[in-house]
Amino acid sequence: MSYVLGISSFYHDSSATLLNNGKIIASIEEEKFSRVKHDKEFPKRAIEYCLSCAGISINDLEGIVFYDKPLVKFERLLESYISFAPMGFELYAKSLPEWFNGKIFLEGTIRKDLHALFSDWSGETEIFFAEHHQSHAASAYFASPYEDAAILCLDGVGEWNTTTTWHGKGNKLSKISSIDFPHSLGLLYSAFTYFLGFEVNNGEYKMMGLAPYGEPEFVETIRENLIDIKEDGSFRLDMSFFNYGTGLTMTNEKFNKLFKMTPREKDTSLSQIHMNLAASIQKITEEVVIRLAQTLQQRTGAKNLCLAGGVALNCVANGELVKQGIFENIWIQPASGDAGGSLGSALCYWHQYLDKPKVNGSTDIMQGSYLGPEFSNDEIREVLNKYKCHYEVIENSRICATVASELSNGQVVGWFQGRSEYGPRALGHRSILGDPRCREMQSKLNLKIKYRESFRPFAPAVLKDQVSEYFDMEIESPYMLLTAPISKDRRIEVESNLKGLDQIKSIRSDIPAVTHVDYSARVQTVSKERNDKFYDLLDHFHKITKCPVLINTSFNIRGEPIVLSPYDALNCFMNTEMDILAIGDFVLRKEDQNIENFKSYSTHELGVKPKKTFFKKLEKDITELKSFGYQFTIILAVIVGVLLPKIWNYQFSIIPIVLGAICLLLRSVRPTLLYVPYIVWTRFSEIMGFVNSKVLLFVSYFALISPIGVLMKVLGKDPIEKKYRSELSSYLKDVDEEYDPKSLKRPF
Repeated sequence: MSYVLGISSFYHDSSATLLNNGKIIASIEEEKFSRVKHDKEFPKRAIEYCLSCAGISINDLEGIVFYDKPLVKFERLLESYISFAPMGFELYAKSLPEWFNGKIFLEGTIRKDLHALFSDWSGETEIFFAEHHQSHAASAYFASPYEDAAILCLDGVGEWNTTTTWHGKGNKLSKISSIDFPHSLGLLYSAFTYFLGFEVNNGEYKMMGLAPYGEPEFVETIRENLIDIKEDGSFRLDMSFFNYGTGLTMTNEKFNKLFKMTPREKDTSLSQIHMNLAASIQKITEEVVIRLAQTLQQRTGAKNLCLAGGVALNCVANGELVKQGIFENIWIQPASGDAGGSLGSALCYWHQYLDKPKVNGSTDIMQGSYLGPEFSNDEIREVLNKYKCHYEVIENSRICATVASELSNGQVVGWFQGRSEYGPRALGHRSILGDPRCREMQSKLNLKIKYRESFRPFAPAVLKDQVSEYFDMEIESPYMLLTAPISKDRRIEVESNLKGLDQIKSIRSDIPAVTHVDYSARVQTVSKERNDKFYDLLDHFHKITKCPVLINTSFNIRGEPIVLSPYDALNCFMNTEMDILAIGDFVLRKEDQNIENFKSYSTHELGVKPKKTFFKKLEKDITELKSFGYQFTIILAVIVGVLLPKIWNYQFSIIPIVLGAICLLLRSVRPTLLYVPYIVWTRFSEIMGFVNSKVLLFVSYFALISPIGVLMKVLGKDPIEKKYRSELSSYLKDVDEEYDPKSLKRPF
C-alpha cells in the first residue's frame, strides 16, 4: 500500500486529498468543515477525514505533497515590489508579514501544523512541493480518461505562471509554454468582477451569470486599451489601468475614466452598463480561450483537451470551446480551482516522482467527484432526534418515488445522500431540487431559499440518455461545467424589446426555471453508472411528468459553503423556506417541524462575515494565564531590577521581589486574578507590535526596495515585463528544459 497526501492551503480554498496506489480515497475542502467560505487555513479537518476514510495514521503516509513552490512565489512577490516601486507599499505592508509569519519557510509551518494535529507523528514523512500550474495540469490530465491529451491551465496566478500549456502522454506531463504575472486572464476577469461590485475569488460566476443580460458593447474598448491579444491567443495587459500589482484593489482611477464610472458598491442596483461590461469581458475571455486552444491543438496534434485552473470553471467559455470543435474530446477537472491543487500535487508525486503508469479507462478516476464524507442512517437519526424533528422513514427503494412525487407537486426539496462532492458544484448528493417547469421556481429559490441575486440562473440535471430532447448537446457533462443551448423545439419566443433584468420575467421554454435569458443552460448529465440514486430520482420524476429534468442547485445559502453534515443540512432546511428534506432514508416536511427547536444560524452562516477586529479575542484560559504570570514575573524582574536602576541610577530594591512573588503566588493559587494585567499587557504588546512593524516595513520599502526598483528602471532592467511588444508575434514563452521529477523535493 502506498499512501500519498496532497495539500492545498494558505491562499484560498484549502483542501486535502489522499491517494492509495494512485486511486483517490478522499478529497475534500476545509471550508465544508469550518463553514468559512473559501477557507484558506491549514486543512486540519480535511486531512483528518482523509486519513480516517482509509483507516490509517499519518505515519502510514509515504509522502506529503504541497501544491505550490513557496520560495518561487516569494521571489515573484519581491520582484513585483521592486518592479512597481515606489508604488505598492500598501500591498507590501499587508503581505510581507504573512510571509515571514510562516509562508516563507513553509515546510516548517506544515510540519508544525501536522505535529499539532497528530501528536504521535514521527515526523519522518518527507514533504514535497509541486509547481502550482503543474498541480493544475496533473489534476486535469492524470484524472482524465485519456492516454494522450493537450492541457490548458488558466487562473489568476501561481508562482509566476498565469497561463500554461502542456502535453500529457502516458505518465509523462510536459510543459510547452507559459505566460507570467502580471499578465493574467483570470486577474483581468477578477478586475471586472471587482469593478461590478462582486467579491474577487467568489463573485466571478455571478458576473458570468449577469453577462447574458447585456450587450458586448465594450469589447473593442477592452481590446484597444486593456489587453493586447495576439493571433495565437497569447496576451499582455496594460498595467496602467490596474491596481492589483501595487495596491489592495483590482482597478484604479484610469480604469474608472475609461468606462466613465466608479466601481459599483456591493449590493446596490445593477444598471445596463454593468450588464454590458459583464457581457464584454465574457466575450474577451472566450476569444482568448478559443485562440489558445487552437494554438495548442496545432502544436500537439492531440485529439483530446484537458482544462484546469480557475478560468476552467467558466462554463460559458467551455461551452463555446466545445462548439468550435477544435478537439474531439474535452475533459474539465470538476475541482478546477485551488481546491483541486491537493489532488493534482498528489498525482504529480504518484505519476511523475514515483513513475507509476497512468491507468486509462472509459471514464475518469474522479468517481463522479463524490469524494467527501457520507453519513449512516444511524448518524442521521441521532441528529434528527437531538433536535426533536418529526420524520418519516422511507426505505431506500421507495424514497426516490416519494420525493419525485413531491417535486412534481411543486415542492422544493433538500437532497442529502451519499458522499459529499469535491469541488464547487453540487452534483446530486448535496443539492436543492425543484421542478424546472414551474415559472415561479427561479425567483422562489433565489429570494426565499438561496437568498441570492434574482438574475442568477439555475442549472438543470438531466438524464444522460434524454439530454438531446431538451438541449443541443452531444457530449456528456457530468460535472456541470458546460453550457448548452435549449433545443429550439422547446423554446418560446419572447418580446425582443425587453432589456436588462426585465428579461427575467419572460418565459423562454417549457423548462423556464433553468432557461437563461440567452436560451442557454449549465447542464449536468446524470448517468446510472456515476450516480445510481440521483438517476433513479430523475427517472421517477420523468415517469410522473414526462420531463427528465430537475433544477439542481447547491445545498447552501448565499455566503455559505455547501452543506457537509446532517447538522448542516438540517440547519439550512429549518432556516429557509424549503418544503422537504430527504436525508438518507428520512423525509422531513417543514409543516411538521417546530422551528423553535432549531434556531442556530450565526451571522456569518447567513452570509454576513464577522467583522474583523484589530485586537484578537482573549479568553480566560487558565494555562495561558499561568504562562503569563511566569513570563510577567521575569519581565518585571528585568525591567525593575536591572534596566531601570541602570537608566535612573538608583539602587536595587525589594519592590520587584515583592511584585514578582505576588505574581507567582497568583499564578499558583488564583490565576484568574491575572486576567486584567494580562489584557493590559497583551493589548499594549499588540499596539507596539503593530507600530513597530509598520515603521520597519516603511523603512525597508522606501530605503531599500524603492531605490533598487528605481535604479533597475533607469538601467533598463525591470524584472517584470509590463509593456506591449508590437514586434512580437506571440507572448507565449516556450519551455525548453526537460522536467526533473526530483524537483518535487525542493520548495523552489
